[in-house]
Amino acid sequence: MYKVVSLFSGCGGLDYGFIKAGYDVIWANDIDKFAVKTYKENFGDHIVLGDINDIELDSIPDHDVLLAGFPCQPFSMMGNELGFEDARGTLFFRITEIVKHKIEKNRKPKVIVLENVRTLRTHDKGRTYKVIMHVLKNELGYKVFDAVLNSADYGVPQTRNRTFIVCFSDHSVNFKFPDPIPLKKTLQDLLEKNVPEKYFLSEKILKTVLSTGTKNFHAKPEIDLKIARPLCATMAKMHRACQDNYVTDNGRVRRLTPRECARLQGFPDDFKIVVSDTQAYKQFGNAVTVNVAYYIALSIMEALHGPKKLSNEELENAATY
Repeated sequence: MYKVVSLFSGCGGLDYGFIKAGYDVIWANDIDKFAVKTYKENFGDHIVLGDINDIELDSIPDHDVLLAGFPCQPFSMMGNELGFEDARGTLFFRITEIVKHKIEKNRKPKVIVLENVRTLRTHDKGRTYKVIMHVLKNELGYKVFDAVLNSADYGVPQTRNRTFIVCFSDHSVNFKFPDPIPLKKTLQDLLEKNVPEKYFLSEKILKTVLSTGTKNFHAKPEIDLKIARPLCATMAKMHRACQDNYVTDNGRVRRLTPRECARLQGFPDDFKIVVSDTQAYKQFGNAVTVNVAYYIALSIMEALHGPKKLSNEELENAATY
């Protein structure tokens, strides 16, 4: 069983996918105390709360696979797109410091999996991505594969395009990103029944949510989409219906519940939500979709060991929703 270290784990979407595929996550880290609380409740006490920049490199255990869905705000259209000029952008270089430390100890990870927003590839006219590729290939010595994957192609009805970078220390490895699978569910299939009143919009808020915008910003409001818009960390603020997800329930419009957001990220219903709604929206908005992580994890296993024949039951259960 491959040992995994996970950085910027959040509530554990990337980790959960690898755990489902048979990997052993032995150490994880996040700076957000609420995300760590959720992670501990669902996966155990192997997650460490704190800034990764302040954690001693020797305290990070040796591992086969390094996961890092590093903060996307420096490269996101929702942020200021400052990239490496933003202090958070330098967290990529903290990842490289960890790997270099392991290389010096002759404990180089076999695989690195990085995740970020789609626009990472085009940030600063592609220069940011070029730097990342140079570091991974030439400074760390990995064979690198990258692709943009959409969560809707892996069993959940959410349009969520993310950049995935998979790196192998063994240059003889032939890796292929997982093929898309048919989407069998719509957003409506994931909705809860008997939703509490607090999730329904008042007439005043509804008017704002359904507006086309103000001043120089205009967009068509749409609700009841079959495939949800990308969940975002600021869902608690209830953006307009051209940016956020709203549904009609018994003739009234409401926001999604945290449990519905969890389902849209591939988390099963036994995944415990132990924080406030605001924190839950943030965690699921930031999460890596479990299904996508799972299929990537299987593809990595296949690249390292050859194809595994999944049973029909395993194929049916691979996507929780």
